[in-house]
Amino acid sequence: MHDYQRDFLRFATGIGALRFGDFTLKSGRQSPYFFNAGGFDTGARLARLARAYAQCIVNSGLTFDVLYGPAYKGIPLAAATSVMLATEHDRETPYAFNRKEAKDHGEGGLIVGTPLAGRVLIIDDVITAGTSVRESVEIIRAAGATPAAVVIALDRQERGQDARSAVDEVRETFGIPVYSILTLADLITYLDEGANSEAVAQAMRDYRAAYGI
Repeated sequence: MHDYQRDFLRFATGIGALRFGDFTLKSGRQSPYFFNAGGFDTGARLARLARAYAQCIVNSGLTFDVLYGPAYKGIPLAAATSVMLATEHDRETPYAFNRKEAKDHGEGGLIVGTPLAGRVLIIDDVITAGTSVRESVEIIRAAGATPAAVVIALDRQERGQDARSAVDEVRETFGIPVYSILTLADLITYLDEGANSEAVAQAMRDYRAAYGI
């Protein structure tokens, strides 16, 4: 695990964006942890999140032309990460996002920001059912551009409707890679390093044994 991931984990747990305990997920599963990207709700917090996204993107070695954030959660992620890529990595990165409904006046259209062209990197918080990615891919291809990859904050690395995870389904369905700041394996490593109680670490390992891919 990289230092920036450990720093991000410490910060996310410190502000309560990442919590350990007993949580009921939308799927009905009982999870020993919960990640809420909405917890990065101040300028300083969003900057820390965007810094981690930017470092993840740089570490991936991926080449792309446009950063795209699907409405609504992806909008501040794309904007803030574009800022961090420029200020901390000297990478001038155009970004764009979509409207939920096409505008029929003014400049009109569905896309706000730079035109979608070339290789487009999709940025989002998590992948659950893959619906957001599917919509993004359709928008990007309709513009004549190519979806290059997806970058998310957390890969839960757990099975969905079948033996595959939601991330695996995206990779296989659209043929594009998915990068994440953190994975379930990273969380367990972090806990095993003494970041929390052994009971919490064991609950995480049990959850991975039950639902992990």
